[in-house]
Amino acid sequence: MFNLKKLFMANSQELFEQMKDLFTQFEAEHNGTTKAAKSRARKAIGELKKLVTEYRKVSVEETK
Repeated sequence: MFNLKKLFMANSQELFEQMKDLFTQFEAEHNGTTKAAKSRARKAIGELKKLVTEYRKVSVEETK
């Protein structure tokens, strides 16, 4: 898992790497057959949503 505190100091490439890791985790848990796996999949996709929002902000700042 990644560190959310690092999120605020990350550049777009670091955020991209974190997003890739979370999506890989989401895929693995989504294919799981237990309720716990589905719960972990939802958690991973929620964290990915947070990173997408931050990625947008950082990306805009980097292009200014």
